[in-house]
Amino acid sequence: MSFTWTVLGSSSALPTSKRYPSAHVLNVREHFFLIDCGEGTQLQLRKYKFRFARINHIFISHLHGDHVFGLPGLISTFNLLGRNSELYIYGHIELQQYLNCFLNQFGKDLLFDIRFIPVKSNRQGIIFENKQVTVESVPLRHRIPTIGFLFREKEKDRNIRKDVIQKYELNIKDIVRIKQGEDYITRDGQSIPNQELTIPPFKGRSFAYCSDTLFHKGLAERIKDVDLLYHEATFLEKDKKLARLTMHSTVAQAASIAKLAKAGELLIGHFSSRYKSIDEIVNEARSVFENTQAVEDGNQYHVDQKRKNFGDI
Repeated sequence: MSFTWTVLGSSSALPTSKRYPSAHVLNVREHFFLIDCGEGTQLQLRKYKFRFARINHIFISHLHGDHVFGLPGLISTFNLLGRNSELYIYGHIELQQYLNCFLNQFGKDLLFDIRFIPVKSNRQGIIFENKQVTVESVPLRHRIPTIGFLFREKEKDRNIRKDVIQKYELNIKDIVRIKQGEDYITRDGQSIPNQELTIPPFKGRSFAYCSDTLFHKGLAERIKDVDLLYHEATFLEKDKKLARLTMHSTVAQAASIAKLAKAGELLIGHFSSRYKSIDEIVNEARSVFENTQAVEDGNQYHVDQKRKNFGDI
């Protein structure tokens, strides 16, 4: 089952000819989540062949233009395409004011409802949940209220061994209870431990999105053991003072968070347009955390169900 993250935009505030502003799509078992919506997001969605109708949930990290300027245009396009299903948008309460300003001017004939879910920027907690995944808000430290997002795939029930179904002549009710973790009592009263009847399910996969943020070690604890971590890396270490002044992270600091969190793989982006080559960026990150990739627009990263293999696909 899919657990794939696609980069639509990997630049920071200034887009370039090769990098759009922040926007990403996470596919969890064919449920699609848009994370941030910088200028040009809808163009990138078309370029990389995402069906607009599959996107029902949009998570906005903060109200800086490079993370949100694409949202009005995307909403307008949804309407022109005849969308009639609800659209859920998650973000800080100030985002609702931004949306209302747009909708008051251009949303009077909207064919679908927009459900805004306010998220507290100073508190970690579950803000969305369905049968496949939970999404938690993660507090970040930036110049304005900013939220990270932690996606955790839910684990399925245990897998019952086919040979025990015949051996104990199990019926449907027996199978359901055993898959849910119960032991089995035979007709003669013998108790068969659940671990002898089942195989553990694949462990749920996880992805953390850490947008613009000042470096702080506490973030690592909030995303401990995450499989795939995206962390902004706007500046090189030589520009550390500028990073602190603008409340961003350096490449080395992003790598330090991945190391402290014991992440499976680190993906870095949101690079300042002042850097013309990513070689120095990659080398600096890997000197701290070896399993690091510098993302580019269009890259896709997959986590398999064994949590062992990661890949740019």
